[in-house]
Amino acid sequence: MTSVRSSISDGVAVVTLDAPQRRNAFDLDMCRETADLFDAIEADEAVSAVVITGAGTAFCAGADLSHLGESQREGLLAIYEGFLRVAHCPLPTIAAVNGPAVGAGMNLALAADVRLAGRSARFDTRFLQLGIHPGGGHTWMMNRILGPQATAATVLFGEVLDGAEAERCGLAWRCVDDDRLVDAAVEMAARAGSTPRELVARTKATLADTATGIDHEAAVLRELDDQVWSINQPAFAERLAAMQRKISGS
Repeated sequence: MTSVRSSISDGVAVVTLDAPQRRNAFDLDMCRETADLFDAIEADEAVSAVVITGAGTAFCAGADLSHLGESQREGLLAIYEGFLRVAHCPLPTIAAVNGPAVGAGMNLALAADVRLAGRSARFDTRFLQLGIHPGGGHTWMMNRILGPQATAATVLFGEVLDGAEAERCGLAWRCVDDDRLVDAAVEMAARAGSTPRELVARTKATLADTATGIDHEAAVLRELDDQVWSINQPAFAERLAAMQRKISGS
């Protein structure tokens, strides 16, 4: 029985962790299924953006570490693959956080490009409270998104953020009513989904490169080749012509 499912509409794939009986906690099977599903989504030329959410009342309640095996390092890396596969996706990704996101589940939310939070969302690192060191790049992602003080408050001192607090801190782009959450995420993702797929992927790669501390001059040069490429694509000519017709009233 699969624990991850997906649907595709209007250029957007919605990926749902579907193991509500364990609050969508990662096990090794779910991690493998998530990786395989993202492989299939990325191979589908009709998809230009991805939304990931959880079935039931939780987003993802962490990871089951009871089956790591003798090689704990390899076991942990296998668990990490569940959320790192989202981080490595070349397409734009949105996490629709519909309930608790705990430990590895919070890493899954952090791995997405954007987080939308439902009113019932709970962002809970919980590593130290469980007696385990943070893993999977958690501290790096938290520092990058929240900065040092909010990261210390959540990771060291166990502060749990609800959807509204996550929006206030910048952890979530927006907090919306629970019954609107997935629809709002799909609507947002569809804006990327309506854009030429390779243009979206190239722009996401540029965002990653220019977030690494390069200066303005280096950013200008980084963008130049891709902008020249885009000018020579049929989509640009078509959209430019449509805009010119609209301006001229013809």
